[in-house]
Amino acid sequence: MPSLILRSATPVLMVLLIIVSIYALLRGHLEPGGGFVGGLIVASAFTLHALAYDVPSTRLLLRVSPQTLMGLGLSTILLSGVIGLAAGGSFLQGVWATVPAPGFGDVAVGTPVLFDVGVYAAVMGMVLMIILMAAEMDS
Repeated sequence: MPSLILRSATPVLMVLLIIVSIYALLRGHLEPGGGFVGGLIVASAFTLHALAYDVPSTRLLLRVSPQTLMGLGLSTILLSGVIGLAAGGSFLQGVWATVPAPGFGDVAVGTPVLFDVGVYAAVMGMVLMIILMAAEMDS
């Protein structure tokens, strides 16, 4: 049975880890970070929950199976590559557009961000699939 301190600290630590993972995801195209690092950090948040509580409650909190996350991530990666082809370039070629954002002016959005989001979901799903299956076998 995990300690009361771990159970009490887990919700706060999960929120912090999720925020840090999103930060790493969003800054990763031009600086260290990205979808892989962000996916590992968010998976560690749910791993912490599984350690503090149990695997079934972690699966309920996750709301989506890790296999579904992997599939969505890989589909998003494929989509980001096909957009480059559809724009007349090569597979995985970056395509950028400017989108008006109230209060921020025009924001450049591109397929590299979409690729990073796909990697984020795929890595999160793969790591959680392994961790949760191993934890279920142990108990």
